[in-house]
Amino acid sequence: MYTDALSFLEDERDAWRPYEALAQLTDDELERPVEAAHGWSGRDLMGHLLTWQLLSLDVAKELALNDLSPSRARAQAEWDERGGDVVNAEAEADWRAKSIGDVRDEFARVAGELRGFLTVVPETRWVKNAEQQRFFSEETIEHYDDHKADLAAILAAAGRG
Repeated sequence: MYTDALSFLEDERDAWRPYEALAQLTDDELERPVEAAHGWSGRDLMGHLLTWQLLSLDVAKELALNDLSPSRARAQAEWDERGGDVVNAEAEADWRAKSIGDVRDEFARVAGELRGFLTVVPETRWVKNAEQQRFFSEETIEHYDDHKADLAAILAAAGRG
């Protein structure tokens, strides 16, 4: 449990840093499925992480102005009603439909923008709110940790690990 925003933001930044290696892969390396990463390509991993970072960014934007986040409530309802596998599969298909340039652009932008918005959200609405803090931690730090093996496999398959 974090007691201040800066500590969370530093840990999130440190947890994200290894994923930045994906941006150094060539387009061909990013497109190559890797059996040891559940058949995902680097592009798939980028899109998967971006999906949840973008939701977190939407939530942060809403919490900067209000006590509640309609985006978070909608996402939770969709997850509960349709199931995580369906939600994740649709997100994966959406990212695969985008150009690699668009995926790269979003990947370069979103993590920093999320951290920036979190600096303007009143701490009472996220760091001092256990439920909201848990949400941001699950969608960033914990989520990155969940995919460390996938990242390692994708980088190794590209000869970068």
